Amino acid sequence: MRGQRVGVLDIGSNSIRLVVYDHAGRSPIPVFNEKALCGLGRGVTETGNLPVDGMASALINIDRFGQIARAMRVRHLDVVATSAVRDAANGPAFVGELERRIGHPVDVISGDEEARLSALGVLSGFPDADGVVGDLGGGSLELIDVADRRLGAHATMPLGPLRIGEVARGQRRRFSSMIDRHLDTASWLAALKGRTLYAVGGAWRSIARAHMARISYPIEVIHGYAVDRDALSDYLGSLAQTSKKSVRNIPGVSRRRGDVLPTAALVLDRVLARGQPARVVFSAFGLREGCLYDRLTEAEREKDPLLMAAGEIARETNRFAPHPETIYAWLTPLFPDLKDRDGRLIKALCMLSDVAWSEHPSYRGEHGFLRVLRLPVAGLDHADRVFLGLGLLVRYVGHTDLAAAKAVEGLLEPGRRALAIQVGHALRLALTLSGGATTLLRRTRLTADPGGGFSLVLSGEALALLGDVVDRRVAALSSAVGAPIKITSRRNRRS
Repeated sequence: MRGQRVGVLDIGSNSIRLVVYDHAGRSPIPVFNEKALCGLGRGVTETGNLPVDGMASALINIDRFGQIARAMRVRHLDVVATSAVRDAANGPAFVGELERRIGHPVDVISGDEEARLSALGVLSGFPDADGVVGDLGGGSLELIDVADRRLGAHATMPLGPLRIGEVARGQRRRFSSMIDRHLDTASWLAALKGRTLYAVGGAWRSIARAHMARISYPIEVIHGYAVDRDALSDYLGSLAQTSKKSVRNIPGVSRRRGDVLPTAALVLDRVLARGQPARVVFSAFGLREGCLYDRLTEAEREKDPLLMAAGEIARETNRFAPHPETIYAWLTPLFPDLKDRDGRLIKALCMLSDVAWSEHPSYRGEHGFLRVLRLPVAGLDHADRVFLGLGLLVRYVGHTDLAAAKAVEGLLEPGRRALAIQVGHALRLALTLSGGATTLLRRTRLTADPGGGFSLVLSGEALALLGDVVDRRVAALSSAVGAPIKITSRRNRRS
């Protein structure tokens, strides 16, 4: 239930992060998300111990996170430690001190468990994932095959940037050979060919951010950012040989994260060379989301995260009790050949169609467009986000003449762009005809005419809903779908 907050404290080799979610269901939304780069894994390979300064920094930040979790009344907190803590000789003593301070048990998970939870996190964000999940932490790389919502072969390797160190100039070939020797132990990685690599982990997300900046990508949402392998490989090759000073100047990349970026780029480049995926999709969902997903029942996992989130937003924001199923049933006769992918997006649009009603009328379209484009929910790729944004923009203003929309519409292929616009016009008519009280739509219906075109059929008291503004909306929808729409009643018929 919303309001019953849950959290995950992830104690990694490079960063420590607390994420608090509004609930533990299928579409949790973070209400707090903060990380501290403590570098617990720095030097573990050489000394066998967690560094003193790293532990001190971690304890300071964990004290802070513990206070915040208590103040937020987090109902359930998972505390998970990964590679650096499990491999260090002084890891158990450090864990004991952590548990004393925060009053929660610390689960030091194995590499296999880390791979499993990361894969579950990806499945929570991409329910139809088919490929290999690669999670690069500071100390290790976890790889696991996913398909048909099931987990397959997996491996964990000591290839984190803090573990293998900085790639010095002239040493790329030696580092590549070392990485390849580890990857060779996962012969099943050949099954990745032609599929998708789902890239998880802060360093790889920073690479995505850097690549977005390089090509002036119009959406700043990392989750779902997809790049063809060849295009990304070319960039990784240059990034792996970039100096620290140059990396630190990349927009959006922090200085401390930038220090490990060349090594992270080389590891990703070698994974692509070995696995030969068709593309890489970057995921903001990983181990932390996997912890939540792991506790769901099978029935809860089967639910569509987008539709769950859209329904909850509708209940919180709509002027009237939302009836998205009524709107969906009303407009779908216009689109008899919908693909499942677009059908679920249209259902989400029906739920979100009143989301901007409380904004100033001059800004409802822009606000609605930007809000759905950037929704912090799972189950969407970037083209899907544009589809939702354009549909909602047209629902409010009847056109797509917005600079922010023009910047992103190229991410949607022309046929789907046209469909989004048509759906937007249909929603605009539906909300105008009913005044937003969508139960009134049940007194009307759209039907396909045998000779071509459509009819808007009204009867009884619904005839009183007609007016000049409705006529204009009908004409706009007719133009969008490229077919005549007649307004029909038992007493008259108007073109």
